[in-house]
Amino acid sequence: MNVTLLAIIGGVIILTLALYAGYLLLQLKKQKDLQYQHTKLAINKRNANIFENVRILCMAGIQGQCDLSEISIRVYNIMDYVQGEDRVDFDKEFPATAELYHIVKDMARSEGRQQLIKKERMKQNLVRHKAESRLEQTIIEELKQLQKKVQPLNNQINIQMV
Repeated sequence: MNVTLLAIIGGVIILTLALYAGYLLLQLKKQKDLQYQHTKLAINKRNANIFENVRILCMAGIQGQCDLSEISIRVYNIMDYVQGEDRVDFDKEFPATAELYHIVKDMARSEGRQQLIKKERMKQNLVRHKAESRLEQTIIEELKQLQKKVQPLNNQINIQMV
């Protein structure tokens, strides 16, 4: 009788521990799902911010408000930070913009440009202007395509005061 009673108590304890372990596993699954949702939401929010910046840069490039070489550097670099399924292989989808980026990426900019000797600065200008003029129309078309591509991906809510 003592052995039977001990076996029943042991079985109840094991069953209770098994139920508690199952409850903890369920809680862990819920927590992982919640973390996944928060991560996805954060990625979508970050991508929406990136896409808004890219849309503005594309508009500046299309309207001629900025040099195409500067636009190509900025757009190429900023699109590298896109995460998830919205990531773009820039070299394949926008080859002219990527080509101009690869031509001008190592050229001196800002203060570094001012420190160059005049001959070197003129040489870089010549290479940049040749590439820009050769690729101008194609890059503008690619910027229009990119602008259309990122527009529906921008999940920001625009609020306007009436």
